[in-house]
Amino acid sequence: MFKTPWIALAAPLLLSSLACGDSDGRTSAYGSGVTLGSDEFGSNDGVDSNDGNDGIGTSGGDDSDPTDSGGIKLDTLGGDEDGRTSAGNEGGGAQGCQAIDFLFVIDNSGSMGNKQANLLASFQPFMTKIQQTVVDVDSYHIMVVKTDEFWSGCDPIQCGFFPQLCQFGDINACTQSAPSVCDDTLGAGVNYPIGTGASNQYCELVGGQRYITPAEPFLALPGRFSCIANVGTSGSGAERQAESLIAALQPAINGPGGCNSGFLRDDAVLVVTLITDEEDSYSPGTANSWYEAVLARKGGDPTSIVMLGLINDTDAAVPICPAGSDDPVKLREFIQKFPNTISGSVCADNYASFFEQAVDLIDTTCDMFEPIG
Repeated sequence: MFKTPWIALAAPLLLSSLACGDSDGRTSAYGSGVTLGSDEFGSNDGVDSNDGNDGIGTSGGDDSDPTDSGGIKLDTLGGDEDGRTSAGNEGGGAQGCQAIDFLFVIDNSGSMGNKQANLLASFQPFMTKIQQTVVDVDSYHIMVVKTDEFWSGCDPIQCGFFPQLCQFGDINACTQSAPSVCDDTLGAGVNYPIGTGASNQYCELVGGQRYITPAEPFLALPGRFSCIANVGTSGSGAERQAESLIAALQPAINGPGGCNSGFLRDDAVLVVTLITDEEDSYSPGTANSWYEAVLARKGGDPTSIVMLGLINDTDAAVPICPAGSDDPVKLREFIQKFPNTISGSVCADNYASFFEQAVDLIDTTCDMFEPIG
């Protein structure tokens, strides 16, 4: 388990539920003609061209593992206090996981304020339970992506007629452009959220990358997650949940110089948490092609992925979501294709029981994990 009790310091995290107008009908940052499930997806994008003048963005061209930068490690070798040994020592031929890549795909449209607040409030107990349960993990990555590619939701019409809606603290989104290419790239990790209810600040992750690693200063970890996950509610109403997830995992965006350089690792279990209150009606492809695209990024091994979905429960015998809620038919089919999966109602008052189940599933997945190669 996580021996370093870093997440126990986290305070309750809340988001504002104030909404700004959605911006619909925008096209993908990858342009037209993208086929999800092919290796060409995202092959020409996801590279941070920040010239370093503003101090914001990734440190391009570095193919080293950020977890090797000398920061605090989660050293969990050997048995725990109950005498339980690591998955790699339990027999059965499975090596067990020693690393986890956590990817949160958060809908940042106008209706998501209270759902985002529930997610953030659940983060501390979720990670604390992970710390207490999952053995042999000594490295983690934690990244957040949004369901659109726009740094702010402010377009020329809003700036022309409703400029007051585009003033976020000291930031005027009508006069200040995105700090780097990555801030306007679909699937790029969030490190400068902007909009109504967002952090509205540069999150200053150690090393300049767009995800959290054990290199973060010990006392800064809870605040770092709060900063990147506080994506707000000014995003597009044309949510592309699957497209953003797939874009975040592509080789180019994870390779040297990419926005998410080094995030996705062959020797790590991938844990995806998808939270949205809408169907995915805008990502190209089908539920099956989305599944195949994610699977390809983990060497074709579905057992190396945990898929957690907080979506509308319109298929439940007694739904929690109100009547008339969008039925996420394609998203539900996509999520259920993964063998290691849990779905929960995004309309629940809290997500405690959902994440408690998720920890047990992650633990089992880690026990059976065999790294690629």
